[in-house]
Amino acid sequence: RVGILPRVAPNEVAPPLPVPRIQLSHGARNMPVIALGTAADPPVPEEVTKSAVVDAIQLGYRHFDTAHKYRSEQPIGDAMQEALNLGLIQSRDEVFITSKLWCGDAHPHLVVSGLKKTLRNLKMEWIDLYLIHWPLSCTPDKYDFPIKEDDFLPMDFEGVWAAMEECLKLGLAKCIGVSNFTCKKLEHLLSVAKIPPAVNQSTWVTFKAP
Repeated sequence: RVGILPRVAPNEVAPPLPVPRIQLSHGARNMPVIALGTAADPPVPEEVTKSAVVDAIQLGYRHFDTAHKYRSEQPIGDAMQEALNLGLIQSRDEVFITSKLWCGDAHPHLVVSGLKKTLRNLKMEWIDLYLIHWPLSCTPDKYDFPIKEDDFLPMDFEGVWAAMEECLKLGLAKCIGVSNFTCKKLEHLLSVAKIPPAVNQSTWVTFKAP
């Protein structure tokens, strides 16, 4: 296999890392504040992602971040099954999975089906945290990134968020939130939300100027 760590007996498995957990504004699950991200640019083979996740579980990681766009949902699901088979974890409840709704599914009538696609990829019945990936929509079934200018569509914030709330009510997601929202867009969403987003995940890029 591709993993860099030798597989160990269950009684030799590292306990979960002492990562702080926080209680989100809704949902009963506490979220570990450190997660393993699985976006890769350029993309890597699925077996590489799967092995990295199994290695991370062996080291004690319990929070994994993915997205439909990353194409890492299926290898994460495979990694969880392997971790269970190896005795690295005892149940699904030991891990916290975050995934994201892609812009092509960010339409009121496509949100629930978008999450169901994610759950099929993960081979799971529910997800811990489901986020709107970006505060915009694009042509359905378009997965190009960067998104082509002709495919950009205005987001129906109220309708899309109502569908996210429906995911919560159906038990498909334990918690819902957003990603890459500016303060202005977040304020607009809060003005129409019945259940406010529990998370606004943002990327902070640090670099050294030449």
